Amino acid sequence: MALTAFYPVVQTAEPREAADFFIRSFGFEETFGADWYVSLRHGPHEVAFLQADHPTIPAGHRGTASGLLLNVEVDDAAGEYRRLAESAEVEMRLDLRDEPFGQRHFIFEGPGGVLVDVIEEIPPAPEYAAAFAS
Repeated sequence: MALTAFYPVVQTAEPREAADFFIRSFGFEETFGADWYVSLRHGPHEVAFLQADHPTIPAGHRGTASGLLLNVEVDDAAGEYRRLAESAEVEMRLDLRDEPFGQRHFIFEGPGGVLVDVIEEIPPAPEYAAAFAS
C-alpha cells in the first residue's frame, strides 16, 4: 500500500471558526474551504474540520468530536503558553508543566471544544528513557 496522506478530520459545529483559529494561532494554510469542510496544511502536517451533522458522516455518528486530543509539537512550549494565555482566545485546561515521560506541555480547549496539547520534548526521567524507540 502506498500511503499518500493521513490526518485527523475533526467534527465540529463551526468548521470555519476552528480552521481560522489554527490559521491565526499556528500558521496553517487553507488548502480547501467550504461552509461545511475546511482542510489545512502546515508543511507536511494536515488537519481538517467537518460540519458535525454533514450527510457524509454515517447516521448515528454525527456530532461534535469528544475524547479527542490534538497534539501540536513546538520548540518552546513555555513561549507558546504565554502567547496563547495572553490572547484570551482559549481556555486553559492544564497549565504548563513538565512530565517525567519527556514532555513540557499544556492543554487548552480550542474552538468547538476540542482539546489541544502543545508539547515540547524534553529529556525523560531515567525510568522512561528505555521506553523510547531509538
